[in-house]
Amino acid sequence: MNTTTTNLQAPDRLAGMDFAAHNAEVVEVWKAYGAGRPSRTPIMLGTNTRYFMLDAHANDMGVGFEDYTNDPDLMFDVQLRFERWKRFNLLQDAPLGPPERWRVRVDLQNFYEAAWFGCPIEYMDDQVPDTRPAFTDEPERVMEKGMPDPLSGVCGMAWSYYERFRERAERETYLDRPIEVDPGGLGESTDGVMTVACNLFGADFVCTAMVEEPQRLNTLFDFITQATIERSRALRQRIGTPFPVPRYGFADDSIALISTEMYRQHVLPHHRTLCDAMSDEQPRCIHLCGNATRHFKTIRDELNVMQFDTGFPVDFAALRRELGPEVRIQGGPHVELLLTATPDQVRDETRRIMTSGVLEGGLFVLREGNNLAPCTPLENTEKMYHTGRELGRLTA
Repeated sequence: MNTTTTNLQAPDRLAGMDFAAHNAEVVEVWKAYGAGRPSRTPIMLGTNTRYFMLDAHANDMGVGFEDYTNDPDLMFDVQLRFERWKRFNLLQDAPLGPPERWRVRVDLQNFYEAAWFGCPIEYMDDQVPDTRPAFTDEPERVMEKGMPDPLSGVCGMAWSYYERFRERAERETYLDRPIEVDPGGLGESTDGVMTVACNLFGADFVCTAMVEEPQRLNTLFDFITQATIERSRALRQRIGTPFPVPRYGFADDSIALISTEMYRQHVLPHHRTLCDAMSDEQPRCIHLCGNATRHFKTIRDELNVMQFDTGFPVDFAALRRELGPEVRIQGGPHVELLLTATPDQVRDETRRIMTSGVLEGGLFVLREGNNLAPCTPLENTEKMYHTGRELGRLTA
């Protein structure tokens, strides 16, 4: 059996921590929250490979996203390094320390959907990969060849990476622990019909067409929605994950650009089509960055969404009053504040949020708002954690 090796970064931030005690507590915290009877507010950090790779202190290999994206073996190795670094350096209510087995997954960031529809991938210095709109002049060209095959293009590449990951995981260990491949990340999710449309055609066209050519835009939205459903269904069935999806979750950050009236008229019908096709009757969840909270009540009432992962800006007091105590809300200090503020400023902002009234009912998860920026001082994330832990006790 081959063993993947590494030059461990030192010193680890959490070296000497009682990982067993922490992990046992974390299991109970999330179990109680999942049952709707939280003992205290869970606290998490939203991170992905971006956080690790764009921080030179963590990414001592100096790997860039272009090489990472185009080499499955390099992606596999970097994923392992990130998992190890995260477990020994980021304090949060997640399993920490050495795991029973390491978990890796194919990682195509947020560019995979637009690339699958035909947009070119672009690699920029000190940034994650993105795509350039390929159908700005003739949006209908995206439909010329019909719906893309679920395993075509970038999704076909993702599947080949998945098979390579599984091959390596079967014969390798990492730091003397087995490796498991998470089947997620192959294109079975979605960033939402309006967000994908903005990536394909440009936000100017999408917003203008809502006013001037609504039927034209509806045809394009319908094509994107149906293609998304077919891709998601095919990939989930091939992976062997449940379909319809229990507690289905999706996103659509671009709805922050429009009014709730426009959301109801132009986007909600496609969200409803997606949810009805993809999910069962269990409550759903949604991720929405940006200033989109004006839509939350509509989304709750029309789509049975009972969990909202927020970005910024968010008035947590007003949001809790509007949605009620039974809705689950995730959010917290702005990522820019966590990146640039002092620990005392982080403590004050965390305290402001935790005492705003958002804890009514207990169904609140404290996290950065939203997706931790590279080079964020760990003193700041730890101050958020300790302050949230102190103020988030809900039972004696």
